Amino acid sequence: MTNGKRLYGNEEKYVLEVLDTQFRSSKGSLMTSRLEASFAEKFGSKYGIAFVNGTATMHALLEAKGIGPGDEVIVPPLTMSATTFAVLQANATPVFADVEPDTFQISASSIKERITPNTKAIITVALYGLTPDMDPIMALADEHDLFVLEDNAQCFLGKYKGRMVGTLGHAASYSFQSSKHIASGEGGMVITDDPELADRTRKVQSLGYAGVGAAKGKITKADIQDPTYERHVIMGWNYRMPELCSAVALAQMENIEELVNVRIEAANRFMAAAKGCDWLIPQVTPDDCTNSYWTIVFKLDHPEHSWNKVRDTFRDLGGDGVYGAWQLTHLEPMFRDLTLLGRERFISDENKALYKRGLCPVAEDLQPRLMQFKTNYWDLAKADEQADILAQTIKALS
Repeated sequence: MTNGKRLYGNEEKYVLEVLDTQFRSSKGSLMTSRLEASFAEKFGSKYGIAFVNGTATMHALLEAKGIGPGDEVIVPPLTMSATTFAVLQANATPVFADVEPDTFQISASSIKERITPNTKAIITVALYGLTPDMDPIMALADEHDLFVLEDNAQCFLGKYKGRMVGTLGHAASYSFQSSKHIASGEGGMVITDDPELADRTRKVQSLGYAGVGAAKGKITKADIQDPTYERHVIMGWNYRMPELCSAVALAQMENIEELVNVRIEAANRFMAAAKGCDWLIPQVTPDDCTNSYWTIVFKLDHPEHSWNKVRDTFRDLGGDGVYGAWQLTHLEPMFRDLTLLGRERFISDENKALYKRGLCPVAEDLQPRLMQFKTNYWDLAKADEQADILAQTIKALS
């Protein structure tokens, strides 16, 4: 149980410690290094690398794997579009696989249908806090020598068949954006057990510096004071996480179980309120998985009332509101009009022709019917109140 707040107190303490350094470079990366070590240990991984956000994480991993023009990366269309943006930022081609109708996760059978000789990677998304069925996906990856990146921006401390979500693929990406389980305003994290991948990802993250590596995020003062020092061994970006954000995320990590559990408790209240309703169907969590419930989502299957009618009734009764699912990425105007800032030139005409309705029929059927309810109620009395309003909504519309 939380203290009724999202912040426990050490956030301020650690931020003040950073401010006390006056941002001297000799004191840099103290909080970030601690955060990386803490995160990697908690998630059972050898390496943690902190980033400015949870999109830069995925872009850097694709660059570190040498994925670029002409390469195809399979992604789900039902998620926030940053997953696809990372593929485009690497100048690669996003290929959209459909999702499962009950868990709403990317489908292994659809992935199998999308694999071509140009496929180099798969990005799975642990949507709403639940992992996809990873064993068949990893079997496909092994068969075709594909890199698997878990986008776990919405899933912290989730489990799959007893294993920590984030240790199922070859690397994983997390986000510390303000709506996520761990929040520092912005920020992200990569975890992996692969030392070569970690080393190259760090260099991509940190301007291609020679003096950084898998477990080292900062070049030394002795190096940079030397006029003969050759800094940049590869092309890289400045994707490093700021110390102030790292300070907040480090403090949040100290209470990660409570911050995740409050969302699970809130989700359980909403599911109890909807139990027995045959037109509001919750996301299915398999028995061998643990859902961390970034949000609690239901599929609307009402014979008479529209999504807007249900939302408006819930809100009129005092509900906080309902979020709709993101527009499917392949149906966004940027794909319809191919306004990809020049990256469309790297995509074949054959792939361009696929970006239209009908590509992912299950996702296209689900997306307009999904109703996402908040779970970030740090005072669970508020969650009880909102769940009761959902029960009233169901009664009023049944």
